[in-house]
Amino acid sequence: MSPLVETIAFVFSLVALGYASGWFGLLKQETGAALSDFTVSVAVPLLLFRTMAGADFGGSLPASLWLSYFTAVAITWLVGLLAVIHVFGRDNRAAVVGGMAASFSNLVLLGIPFMLGVYGQEGFEILSLIVSIHLPVMIGTSIVLFGWLGGEGAPKGFAGAVRDFVRSMASSPLIVGIAAGLLWRLSGMEMPSLMTRLVDALANVAGPVALFAMGLGLRRYGITGNVRPALAVAALKLFLMPGLALVMAKLTGLPPMSAKVVVAAASLPSGVNPYLIAMRFGTGQALSSNAMSIGTAAAVLTTAFWLSVAEWVFG
Repeated sequence: MSPLVETIAFVFSLVALGYASGWFGLLKQETGAALSDFTVSVAVPLLLFRTMAGADFGGSLPASLWLSYFTAVAITWLVGLLAVIHVFGRDNRAAVVGGMAASFSNLVLLGIPFMLGVYGQEGFEILSLIVSIHLPVMIGTSIVLFGWLGGEGAPKGFAGAVRDFVRSMASSPLIVGIAAGLLWRLSGMEMPSLMTRLVDALANVAGPVALFAMGLGLRRYGITGNVRPALAVAALKLFLMPGLALVMAKLTGLPPMSAKVVVAAASLPSGVNPYLIAMRFGTGQALSSNAMSIGTAAAVLTTAFWLSVAEWVFG
């Protein structure tokens, strides 16, 4: 078995073990929620803090990296939105959720351990540059769109949208971890040995716990209702978005490692945030949940395909 195939099998096996532990009743759904909370609120923020505080990103903004990834995001979101409206006859608000589910990669619970396993610390550091603005861009766009469309949960006017966005970002442990790491780096201070040991102890478990918690969490979301729109959304996520990312990486001339990370990140299935947005605004809950569950199962094969293509194209 090649190292790439073994790494992909290892990552998705941890997800499957988490799912199986819920399926057979070894762990309760509440345990999955607690593990996810620990991962997203403690372990991953500390991992991002450590990376931002100590990594060398070359001293310049990664404009080509962001352009490649978020162009793929924007086009896929638009195609998903239009498909949900014109092919499946859903309203504009549900279409916003569908577009987000088609373009929101699971970069944290799945992407971070996946990138560490496949591309090592260098790949993870490149992914961190995407993660650093991914949540603000995606959440900010969804808030603006729902504010424009109105309805349940929508912010009132421009000031309301800004207030909702700032509140969402300020309450996100991931954003706090990234910002704290950047501030520590700018301070030039050396991290005390005790602090280093504490951060390392918690950050080093982020990957496996995140994957296990994700699998256990999938038992909670499951697949319900009309799955046809979700199948289309998952297909856009797993095929259109990584294809666009590959083309953009080629056009912008990204270095090989950055290009492969962009394609790998774009090939990941949808995460839980579209579902949380759907719950908040009262529309598209089944659509986003189904797309996440279907996409995660299919990504075992599709992500391996895109990693192989990226390796062939970029070397």
